[in-house]
Amino acid sequence: MSRPFPFGEVDRLELDPTYGELQQEEPVARVSLPFGGDAWLVTRYNDVKTVLGDSRFSRAAVVGKDVPRTVPMLQEGGSILTTDPPEHGRLRKLVAKGFTARRTEDLRARAQQIVDGLLDEMAEHGHPADLVEALAMPLPITIICELLGVPYEDRADFRRWSDAALAITAFTHEEILQAGDNLRTYMEGLVAQRRRLPTDDVLGTLVTARDEGDRLTEDELVLFGVTLLVAGHETTANQIGNFVYTLFTNPSRLAELRARPDLLPAAIEELLRITPLGGSAGFPRIATEDLELSGVRIAAGDAVFPNVPSANRDPSLFDRPAEIDFHREVNPHVAFGHGVHHCVGAPLARMELQVAIGTLLRRFPELDLAVPVEDVEFKKGRFVRGLRALPVRW
Repeated sequence: MSRPFPFGEVDRLELDPTYGELQQEEPVARVSLPFGGDAWLVTRYNDVKTVLGDSRFSRAAVVGKDVPRTVPMLQEGGSILTTDPPEHGRLRKLVAKGFTARRTEDLRARAQQIVDGLLDEMAEHGHPADLVEALAMPLPITIICELLGVPYEDRADFRRWSDAALAITAFTHEEILQAGDNLRTYMEGLVAQRRRLPTDDVLGTLVTARDEGDRLTEDELVLFGVTLLVAGHETTANQIGNFVYTLFTNPSRLAELRARPDLLPAAIEELLRITPLGGSAGFPRIATEDLELSGVRIAAGDAVFPNVPSANRDPSLFDRPAEIDFHREVNPHVAFGHGVHHCVGAPLARMELQVAIGTLLRRFPELDLAVPVEDVEFKKGRFVRGLRALPVRW
């Protein structure tokens, strides 16, 4: 017997209680998706890590197939998100050097400069201010534009296209497809520019790898650029706003972090653990052979959805999992995934979150919501949770 999934409209940053119930009673549950039929939903930490990290669960097997999913479109191929080893490793190596922890630390000073400038502008304009437009969006957009070599002045266009491309129900099927086409056409134009005028940014490196090393196809090159551009700003931008909202709605933790700025790295890890980013079922994996998870038989060809937010609240691993605790000695959350698909931009995201949140609290010690919390509006019908606006005063 399967149950409809997802379990209902996403409510701000809340995790549907059904996940916790299943985690205790039916950790590998049969669910029915809006398109493509039934799948398995996995909610326990160890099982989620297995699905994310075990090569017997394939991402490539979903390409072009009528697999369980939340949107009518079939999954296209050619993206690093839809490849298995060894193809995945081939693509990942092409950009990995640009996102290492060491390279990210080299970018910290630049991120600090950007944040300082943004907050100077916010202070100059006075309150109330929208923190989404003043800080959360422009920081990661600026950084990823500089890394990739994408003109910052084009941000209005690719923000609009990204917003639609990451939609589930917020836009029509035709609008979502058109947004994806617009992003690809835009990236094709940037690739053509690199061929006329070579550069040493990430996009230029990918073009060189295509033209001189034959290390990826033209479709892979364009989709890689689109993926890095969209993922490089959408996820972090939304989480900056989500984290500040979470702190506002947990005033004791906000006061603690203000009093103890040395807790910032641990606080960011805890906020990553507790704050669900995904607003949908996520990416399915396809079992390539018969196996078992928590005593449940998964047949070859079955679709499996590993639920990361649920795994990050598994009481078998995290004490008081629903509480925010900046003093966890060990915090092995899987917010950035696990295994070969672990987010290549994780070090960059961590750094941006630290700089943005830390500087904001230091510069504006009296920062608070400028509207009642119930009036803070979240976007709906999208793959990623985030705020429409976050009005603040100080």
